[in-house]
Order: sequence, then C-alpha cells, then structure tokens
Amino acid sequence: MEMTMCFPLLLLICSLSTAQLQSDNDIVPHHAESQGGEPTNVSEHQQTCPQDIHAVLREMSASLAEQRVEMRHLQRENEELDLQKTELEKQKTELEKQKIELEKQKIEGERLKQELQVQAAELITVKARSNVTENQVEALERDREVKQVAFSASLLASGSGTIGPFNTHTDLVFRYVFSNIGNAYNPNSGFFIAPVRGAYHFEFYIGAGGHPSHGSRAGLIKNGEHVCIAHEHQPSGFEKSSNGATLLLEVGDVVFLRLWENCKIFDDANHHSTFSGHLLLPCEKETVFLLCVSNC
Repeated sequence: MEMTMCFPLLLLICSLSTAQLQSDNDIVPHHAESQGGEPTNVSEHQQTCPQDIHAVLREMSASLAEQRVEMRHLQRENEELDLQKTELEKQKTELEKQKIELEKQKIEGERLKQELQVQAAELITVKARSNVTENQVEALERDREVKQVAFSASLLASGSGTIGPFNTHTDLVFRYVFSNIGNAYNPNSGFFIAPVRGAYHFEFYIGAGGHPSHGSRAGLIKNGEHVCIAHEHQPSGFEKSSNGATLLLEVGDVVFLRLWENCKIFDDANHHSTFSGHLLLPCEKETVFLLCVSNC
C-alpha cells in the first residue's frame, strides 16, 4: 500500500527533474555563446540524465510489480486466514453447542441416575416387604402346623402285663400310640416335648389288680419336677385312678409319667392305662394355667 502511494510521487519528482533539466539546457547554450565556448558537455549531460531516470523507473516498476505480487500473495493469505478464522469460529460455535448438549445430557444422566436410585430403593423395599410377607406366610404355616398338637397312647404295645413294683421311681413309656398329631410325643422314650409355647392339657389313667402290699400310683412330671399324682390301693379286685393338669409350657419343655416305688400298673388289649395331651392355645403373654383334678 505504501509503495503504491509513493510511486506517483516519484513520477512527479522525476517529471519535475526532467523539466528542470530542459530549462537548464535552454539556458546553457546562451551562456556558452555569451562566453564564446562550445556546448559539448551540456549535450552529454542531457543524454545521461534521462537514461538514469529510465533506469530508476524500470527498477521502481520491477519493484512495484514484486510488491504487487507480494501484496496479492499476502491478500490470498489474509483471505485464507479469514476463511480459517471463520471456520474456527464455526467450530467454536459448534463446540459450544456440543458443550451445551453435553451439559444437558449430563443433567439428564443425573436425573436418570436419581430415578434409578429411587427405583432401586423402591425395589429393595418391595423385596423386603415380599420377604416379610413370605416369612409371615411361612410363620403362619408353621403356627398352623404347631397349633395342631395332640397325642394319646396306651402303656403296652401288645398283649397284657403288669409293670412293677420296683424299689425306686421308674419312668413310664406308653408304646401303643392312638394318635400323635404334630409328632410331639416320642413312643420310644415316653417323653412329650413342647414344640411351641402355650397352654397344654394332659390326662392319664392307671389301672392295676388289687394287692395287700402294692398299690397303683403314677405322677405327672414336668422337666423332672412333680406336678400331680394319681393313686389307688385296695387289697383285691381291680383298682383304677386318674388325674390331669393344664400347664404352660415353653418350647422344649418335657412332660412324662413316672411310676412310684413299690407300686405297679397294668395294661392289656382294653388299654386301661393311658397317657394323653393336647395344645389348648399358643400363648404370647405370661399366663399360667394349672389344674389338677383327682378321680379316685
């Protein structure tokens, strides 16, 4: 740009210099004639000056052409830079849009994550409730099963016979089972083991032939402790007695019958001597039932 502006100025200066030289040439011959000399040097000077000016002009033209080429090159570079700048601006704008979109997706992802967490918590709650319900159903099934507890057994599995007398207390085993709902009674040991906490009612009947020295006596035992007794003694005939009690049992409590020392008990196919019991009701609270009834 600066060279383009300087070039007309240089042309103007050169034109002025040429005009000045021509004016000088017009003056010099008159001066030479007045001095009586010859104008040889002036003519040579007039021929040399235009040649120098033309050489300068050619150099300036060549330089100007180079400058124009350089300017076109710079202009193209500037245009390319402008295009690159525009493209960069577009890319920057696109990146900003992508950034905004990513932020939106991030927010949406956080929202979905929170929803998933809420759903997971709800699923855990539902699963826990389902487990509780299943446990409750199982507990109800178990309660229904354990609430059905009852047994009844006779002393001898078969035949007839008398057990005793012995010189010490002897635990009795009632081997002939009429019923054993809930399988709480063991006919091999004679023990009834409570499967659930609750109130149970027990009854027992004993019979034996009369004898002058040995009566018929048996006691109801809970966990090794005496509860109640049935007793009969007559010198002849057939003697029979009974008793019963309602007990509050904890899970695992043991109830059985024990024959007293020097006493005897008889049984046959008519099942004179029996031991029975059943669950009245499960108990959640501390309620004690104890009832002994003697029938001699």
